[in-house]
Amino acid sequence: MTAFAALHRPGEPLLLPNAWDHASAVALAARGFPAIGTTSLGVAAAAGLPDGAAATRGETLRLAPTLGAEPFLLSVDAEGGFSDDPDEVGELARELWAVGAAGINLEDGNGPSDRHAAKIAAVKSAAPGLFVNARADTYWRGEGEGTLPRLDAYRQAGADGVFVPGLTDPRGITELVRHLDVPLNILYSPAGPTVAHLADLGVSRVSLGSLLYRRALGAALDAMADIRGGRAPHGTVPSYDDVQALVRRPRRPD
Repeated sequence: MTAFAALHRPGEPLLLPNAWDHASAVALAARGFPAIGTTSLGVAAAAGLPDGAAATRGETLRLAPTLGAEPFLLSVDAEGGFSDDPDEVGELARELWAVGAAGINLEDGNGPSDRHAAKIAAVKSAAPGLFVNARADTYWRGEGEGTLPRLDAYRQAGADGVFVPGLTDPRGITELVRHLDVPLNILYSPAGPTVAHLADLGVSRVSLGSLLYRRALGAALDAMADIRGGRAPHGTVPSYDDVQALVRRPRRPD
């Protein structure tokens, strides 16, 4: 079992914050989080590209080496692998593993489950040590119908864990936990169960997705509204030196 896999414990879930650049990742890790994920929305939006459109393969591969060199464990949100070709997704996984990623999140977009299963199998063949978190989008794009068959297919293909964003009903979460023999990842929702409640339900991983990126963007807009209105902005504001301290300094040549 890898160190990243060992963090997935039913009843004591991995709380995984999702970052969008080096500074956000390092700042979160400095608060004691042993693992950091990326958010595809944040990475895409920061580059002026759409999320979920297989447009950010290059941006993802440019960010991964920077974060993979840090001491925290890194899980990369790779949308659907940026390709429908399992071999290409396997090659992406190989590249991520080579630069230090510990996990990859792959979403099915509620498309054909056999195609997604083939991608998972290709990833496990190309990078056996990479933790594959297989995401079923049945609750994102529907009412959850067909979730269990998809999760079973992904587990049989080699997924190390499964992810069902949009599911917030405690009864539904409990049913999945009882059925599965791999860690269940749930997306935190401010309107859903608390992290403590999710732990009681047996969840093994709680992701934040794009929430922190959207909150950061919202905080910037709120601050500008306060300043324009003659009010002092509220909230945490790291100093210039605090942000500079997050930067990896290049080594001087010997």
